[in-house]
Parts: sequence; structure tokens; C-alpha cells
Amino acid sequence: MKRREVSRLIGQTQRDGITLVPISIYFNERGIAKVELGLAKGKKKGDKRAAEKERDWKREQGRVMRNNGRD
Repeated sequence: MKRREVSRLIGQTQRDGITLVPISIYFNERGIAKVELGLAKGKKKGDKRAAEKERDWKREQGRVMRNNGRD
């Protein structure tokens, strides 16, 4: 990466609440390790609640479907 790219990523992580996430690690033909990076932004509190409700609902659906076959 160029110095300008590194500076931009550091600035974003400090200022915008964005996190650098390693996506993949691989070695090139010269044996040098390379890391593919991604930028991720965390969920808001409301988004977390919605995701939790959805996960709970899916779990409950699975229980109902399993129990219906036993009646």
C-alpha cells in the first residue's frame, strides 16, 4: 500500500468509527505474506435489536417445526 492509502485508512478508523477487518491472508510467489483488508462499520443499537429478534424468531420457528412432527 502507498503511504497515502495507509494514512486514509488510519484517519477513517480514528474519526469515523470504522474498523479494519482482515478478509484473507495469502502468500505470493516470493513467499511474502499479503493481507486483504476491508472496512467495516458497526451496527447501531436498533439494528442489533432487530437482528436479535430475527434470530430468536428463526430459532422459535425451528422448534415449532420439529415439535409438529412429533404430535
